[in-house]
Amino acid sequence: MTRRQLSDKQWKLIEPFLPIGECGPYPERLREQFEGVIWRFRTRPCIESGS
Repeated sequence: MTRRQLSDKQWKLIEPFLPIGECGPYPERLREQFEGVIWRFRTRPCIESGS
């Protein structure tokens, strides 16, 4: 179970623009996967260069 990043209204707006179904089956957990990507970008660590 995940915390929702997107409201149902936001998801309905975004879902038609995802390129799914052209090259393969529709993922069963598409929304959870998409929200995982959003979470990853929001929580990514700052990487500082050592040089």
